[in-house]
Amino acid sequence: MARFCPLASGSSGNSTYISSGASAVIIDAGISYKAIAERVAAAGGDINKISGVAVTHTHSDHISSIKALLQKTHAPLFASRQTAEYLIAKNLIPSVTDCIITDSDTATFGDIELVRFNTSHDAAGSCGYRVNTKSGSCAVCTDLGIVTDEVRNAISGINTVLLEFNHDIDMLRRGPYPPHLKIRILSDLGHLSNSLAAAEVAGLLNSGVKQIICGHISRQNNTPDLAVAAARIAAEAVGAKANMDFLLSAARVGMSEVSVF
Repeated sequence: MARFCPLASGSSGNSTYISSGASAVIIDAGISYKAIAERVAAAGGDINKISGVAVTHTHSDHISSIKALLQKTHAPLFASRQTAEYLIAKNLIPSVTDCIITDSDTATFGDIELVRFNTSHDAAGSCGYRVNTKSGSCAVCTDLGIVTDEVRNAISGINTVLLEFNHDIDMLRRGPYPPHLKIRILSDLGHLSNSLAAAEVAGLLNSGVKQIICGHISRQNNTPDLAVAAARIAAEAVGAKANMDFLLSAARVGMSEVSVF
């Protein structure tokens, strides 16, 4: 049995906990170490038994407590070469970190295999992760402006995907953000809108995905209800009913529910 739990998802901080058997990994550390530890415990885990830590990219809402997490858990780090080089340059990798894996797209931590895939975002080495376990697979796929074939192949046929539904385009365009920030968010190196993410739903369901969690939802430019509605409408267009044929939910700014597969 594997467990998947977004500990936080959104522009104020991101972190995801995944466990399988005696192994567990944390992807991203964009909230405090204390919050990560408390939420891992609430998800049924133990922060002192983390097998590995992975980082998707170098924006602060994904790495703000990475040094503390690595320091306290002594867990190895998995990241792209560009991400690791940035963390090293910023002195965010403590000396107690035993292993920095940057040359391979795959790393194994006990019963868990992490497969890194590239994402289109304005951070060098930005990526998502497919997580393979003995009981199935899941993925963290946020912070990307477009969905490429590499991304589609990586998240095809898995049990659970945390997929970015960042913004409603109309809310963003009418909202208070300055023009340069709106342009950045809407670009191919920005964030997925509800409509772009929803366009992937039919393919995900046809591939066998059983659960879609809408993630990285903007507080200013979206709502969980709008994100979930976009996904539900896309599913209904191909004859699938949410929470009957597949599970559909929105990740929270705080800890979300634990998914088991």
